[in-house]
Amino acid sequence: MAMTTEGNSAQRPTSSRFTIEAKSPFMLQVRAWWPPVLWSIVLLIIVAIIMLAGGPVLQKTLTDALIKLLVVVGLYVFIGNSGILSFGHIGFMMIGAYGAAWMTCCPRTKKLFIPGLPEYLQTHQFPFLVSVVVSGLLAAVVALISGSVLMRLSGIAASIGTFAFLMVMYSFYLRWDPWTRGASTMTGLPVETNSWVMLPFIVVVMFGAFLYARSRYGLSAKASRDDEVASKAAGVNVVGQRLLSFVISAFIVGMAGALFGHFLGILTVDSFGLPLTFITLSMLVVGGMQSLSGAVLGSIVISALFEALRQLEVGFNVGESVIALPGGGREVGIGILMLIILIFRRNGLTANQEIYWPFRGDAAAKTAMSRKS
Repeated sequence: MAMTTEGNSAQRPTSSRFTIEAKSPFMLQVRAWWPPVLWSIVLLIIVAIIMLAGGPVLQKTLTDALIKLLVVVGLYVFIGNSGILSFGHIGFMMIGAYGAAWMTCCPRTKKLFIPGLPEYLQTHQFPFLVSVVVSGLLAAVVALISGSVLMRLSGIAASIGTFAFLMVMYSFYLRWDPWTRGASTMTGLPVETNSWVMLPFIVVVMFGAFLYARSRYGLSAKASRDDEVASKAAGVNVVGQRLLSFVISAFIVGMAGALFGHFLGILTVDSFGLPLTFITLSMLVVGGMQSLSGAVLGSIVISALFEALRQLEVGFNVGESVIALPGGGREVGIGILMLIILIFRRNGLTANQEIYWPFRGDAAAKTAMSRKS
């Protein structure tokens, strides 16, 4: 009998002292939502440190990085769940930015510089929060119209279609003088966005993106990503699920565009071109395209590297000489990092997995989320 007891105890699994066991329903729910909770805490710490101890330049750099992070989370909602690489989402950012300008610039500025606006928009000035949400909805409506065609494509054809969408929107806004001032700079947007303003938007969007990815809609989109033929055979509406993720993603990116406009106070069409497209895509690729943790971690890593390389381009004194990187060093550095990631860790820094540390893993978390949904 003693031998039996000893054998049972030998087979009993031992937990690491670094593992938190979620035995209660509350702890199970905490573990289920841990990735967005974790990254919310991390971002709160970063924002608090820089806003309280950093200089004005570093604070503005942080706000710009948080806007890009919001764009990357929006990209994750579509790319990570559908598996289609999109080159066109910066077009939705542009739609959101100019939509915010149409609503929040003062009536005198609008009548002088953008006379093509309808009378109602010319004579009214809307609050900041309303402009952000409505701009996101405007981008979502455009995504619904364009995506109803684009989402019928698959693979590289769909990616090329999104790139064509970006070029169409770029050319359209560049030549739509009565509404966008064309190649000229649009001024007069109220400067409302800072890091403290960005933080609640990012936290809400992260929780929403995490919930969507684990809902039946997100799981259906992932099924079409992993095996389109099998998902169709199982009754998944592939086009509809891709379109849904496309619209949600465009809404998030459109809000990021509105926040970007209220950060700069001015807008030019050239701000929404290929450089911004590639920098946001590189953030998602480096972190891991199929997880929220990858989107956030990749944004943090690339933003930190980008700022460090910018400082090196400015240069530093060594004795009587100045050592500095040549122009374009930031782009070269990010390109090298992407090349290293694609060669040695093609699924990104997170290997397309959510970070649940210090919990044991995401099996119980997924179970809790499925029960709740």
